[in-house]
Amino acid sequence: YYKNEEQTQALFTEDGWLRTGDLGTIDKAGFIYIKGRSKTMLLSGNGQNIYPEEIEAKISLLPHVLECLVLMRKGHLEALVVLNPQSIEAAGISEEEAWQSILEGRKEVNMQLANYEQIQSFELHPEPFVKTPKQSIKRFLYK
Repeated sequence: YYKNEEQTQALFTEDGWLRTGDLGTIDKAGFIYIKGRSKTMLLSGNGQNIYPEEIEAKISLLPHVLECLVLMRKGHLEALVVLNPQSIEAAGISEEEAWQSILEGRKEVNMQLANYEQIQSFELHPEPFVKTPKQSIKRFLYK
């Protein structure tokens, strides 16, 4: 950090490694899999780590989803979903039909997730999410 030696030093381990904030696993073959970021990780009611980026990637594959954001509200996982107007227009369907398709897709997504990762509800978000200059969603705005 520019002119902030204390924060700069906090970014490094004692042996010189940079703390990126990425969380992941290494398999038996030595391959690294990034699960998410420490700042965005959610904790389930039973203490399980939930990586919202993994769930968001699955939801984003549903037809007519422009982008989504998974968050914890009142102890339940919820997905805020922004519709993709171009895909809806190309399909020749209404926004209501697109939304129903997405709601049905929630079952599909949940089948791919552990019980503690399953989305309890989808909420239609009216506009694209506010982003940082590097196009990351400003998650803190949507708690």
